[in-house]
Amino acid sequence: MFADALRGLQRLDSAHLRLRLDGAAEVESTARDLTSRETSCCSFFTFTFGPTGEDLILDVQVPPAHAAVLDGLAARTMT
Repeated sequence: MFADALRGLQRLDSAHLRLRLDGAAEVESTARDLTSRETSCCSFFTFTFGPTGEDLILDVQVPPAHAAVLDGLAARTMT
């Protein structure tokens, strides 16, 4: 999904990552499914969705103790 739908990435702070995704309905459906599955595995993640224009914003937050996990997620979205 990230290879095709990621339009931008912003690190708001060490515990907060903002992904700007293509706003297509199928992208949102896939992202919501992915975040639901991730939450059931790793409950320390908080995912928040919001539209902005034609894009879908996905905010990913973790407690400060899990900032390294967010680092890994940010690195994976870029590859």
